[in-house]
Amino acid sequence: MRFKGKTAVITGGANGIGAGCVQRLAQEGANIMIADIDDHSATALVAELEAAA
Repeated sequence: MRFKGKTAVITGGANGIGAGCVQRLAQEGANIMIADIDDHSATALVAELEAAA
């Protein structure tokens, strides 16, 4: 919970390294804003993170 109360904006966050950063920061308690041109993958990642929470 090192990032609780912090917000991270991850560009290219729907896939690859960006998605890994999103997942790790979410585990650490950060609020995440994903910016990516791949809306479908971004939405799927959000659903995955919400299910894990």
